[in-house]
Amino acid sequence: MRFLLRLPQTHLRNLSCSMSVLMGSKQFLEFCLLPSFAVSSSSSSSSPCYSPGRQLSSVSRRLPPVLASRPVSKNSPFHQRTSGLSSYTSISRVATPVDTEEEADKRAVSSKLVTLRRKLAEQGIDAQNCPPGQYSGLICPTCEGGDSLEKSLSLFIASDGSSATWNCFRGKCGLKGGVKADNRLPFAEPKEKVERKVTVDSLELEPLCDEIQEYFAARAISRKTLERNRVMQKRIGDQIVIAFTYWQRGELVSCKYRYLTKKFFQERDTRRIFYGLDDIEKASEIIIVEGEIDKLAMEEAGFRNCVSVPDGAPASVSSKETPPEKDTKYKFLWNCNDYLKKASRIVIATDGDGPGQALGEELARRLGKERCWRVKWPKKNEEEHFKDANELLMSEGPHLVKEAILNAEPYPIQGLFAFKDFFDEIDAFYHRTHGYEYGVSTGWKTLDNFYSVVPGELTVVTGVPNSGKSEWIDALLCNLNHSVGWKFALCSMENKVRDHGRKLLEKHVQKPFFDANYGRAVQRMNVEELEEGKEWLNDTFSLIRCEMDSLPNIEWVLERAKAAVLRYGIRGLVIDPYNELDHQRTTRQTETEYVSQMLTKIKRFSQHHSCHVWFVAHPKQLQQWDGSAPNLYDISGSAHFINKCDNGIVIHRNRDEKAGPLDLVQICVRKVRNKVAGQIGDAYLCYDRATGLYSDSPETPEMRLNKRH
Repeated sequence: MRFLLRLPQTHLRNLSCSMSVLMGSKQFLEFCLLPSFAVSSSSSSSSPCYSPGRQLSSVSRRLPPVLASRPVSKNSPFHQRTSGLSSYTSISRVATPVDTEEEADKRAVSSKLVTLRRKLAEQGIDAQNCPPGQYSGLICPTCEGGDSLEKSLSLFIASDGSSATWNCFRGKCGLKGGVKADNRLPFAEPKEKVERKVTVDSLELEPLCDEIQEYFAARAISRKTLERNRVMQKRIGDQIVIAFTYWQRGELVSCKYRYLTKKFFQERDTRRIFYGLDDIEKASEIIIVEGEIDKLAMEEAGFRNCVSVPDGAPASVSSKETPPEKDTKYKFLWNCNDYLKKASRIVIATDGDGPGQALGEELARRLGKERCWRVKWPKKNEEEHFKDANELLMSEGPHLVKEAILNAEPYPIQGLFAFKDFFDEIDAFYHRTHGYEYGVSTGWKTLDNFYSVVPGELTVVTGVPNSGKSEWIDALLCNLNHSVGWKFALCSMENKVRDHGRKLLEKHVQKPFFDANYGRAVQRMNVEELEEGKEWLNDTFSLIRCEMDSLPNIEWVLERAKAAVLRYGIRGLVIDPYNELDHQRTTRQTETEYVSQMLTKIKRFSQHHSCHVWFVAHPKQLQQWDGSAPNLYDISGSAHFINKCDNGIVIHRNRDEKAGPLDLVQICVRKVRNKVAGQIGDAYLCYDRATGLYSDSPETPEMRLNKRH
């Protein structure tokens, strides 16, 4: 054994192979199961060190299954079937383990790709389906593929996921960039294009031939205008193209070419500016058109302070704001900012089609709508408008082009209007063509002197408990339906549906619902009247009810009311009462602030949908109530109930026979914002307990008391 330990490793391996053949598998296995030992890795004559707790390194690497302390599973990759000849044959067929370094490399690439795709997404590039190591075509996030929505952006991701580069091949865009997955290795920004210097000679431009001048003459453009704007031509093969030269302070900076077939192309790597830029250098008012020929047409109409955009119009308005440094498509605006910032009035005279209007919106958004006016081209016939300045010039002459420019309208700004925008509405109001200019009659002549129902207004109704607030509103709704056919939505949380239905049916049929004491000797409604009344109920009223345990808030109610306007055409909404709504508010918000915001939301709904709203609010607890009618300032919650409402009404019923008759109800009109609709004052109605009907009373409580005495 000591002799074996002194042998070099190469001899030891040869010896092990020979012994396995001579001894057979069984004897060799027993030999290998001797106590563990270690051999120096050096093949020199250094002394071996015996260690019972360690294994022979070379043998352990070569023969892992044989040195195992327990049987090897048949499912193990080390288990091999043998022919019984030798153990050496068995060991030589052991499968090579999986290369862990390769797996680690794959994980590293996957991690880089995740980071890289996240960074690309921040640039607006969706690379989730773009594999590494090849080019992918995508929609450019800047130019969005132009009118044809082509996939002009070429994206390349390195095979190891370390970096990505992109380039948009549309000439009007040219977006370039790149990112690195590793933040420690910043990606070198692409070098900015160097503007190419051009001259008339280098571009081989020529004066216009007779054929091109005749082409412009047919479009009502004179030779004088062509010469002043230095319109030239260029020969390409056997064709002649029009050359629109772009100048800035006397220097030629770019050129745009047009075939007579209306096909365009531009000189590459030149500065992008407005066509005719020098004509607006000192102008406080400028005109922007969509094409070079429209700029020439404007000059024929007497306007030299006009420029044209160099690239035409987009297909639609972009849905996102773009910072100036990335606004590639409209780079000409930023290049010409020194000229534009001096202008106090900018007339946008782009084409009247969809792309032209989209271009106008994009320009106004960047230039500031507050200093922009827009041109509405006149009608060509009953169905069509003229498309642009040159078409109008050719058809009607320069005077109509001039008139269109002088009649340009201020560019619309959301939330800012001129009174003339509402002249049609004011005329209809004056001539009373809507029919409700004075408000709708309540159905009671004595009350009409003080209050009428105007669409789009808010009426706050209050009164002490059991004074008949809800009963009076129900009677009013029935009168409005019978007279003008209005429909209503009812958000009445205090009433059960069946009880509310009974009250409304009694007022409609004018008979009691039951044979009960309150009906006195009046006969109740029969089944036929009930069935007819049920159809009337269903056609006239919509119910807003929260079936959950929690109370609804005002937003929830108004959402349902809006749906009722759109679906059923309701003209009135009843919210009864205020204290049955959920009024949760933030800790920093006072009740007064909350009530103000709530009433503002109700008024906006009312005005936007031309829907009258009745809002019932109870007064606060009256500790020393003397029986007189409360006022609107007694409403629990806030003084905003009277401050923000259009109409304020107090319903009051006398409870003392000595003070007056018990069947008279006092309708106290305490606020009327619209003097056309009414005035402050009191009206008295008689209440019929059997049917719930109200009728005009010719007498006041004082008059009845005087009769008794």
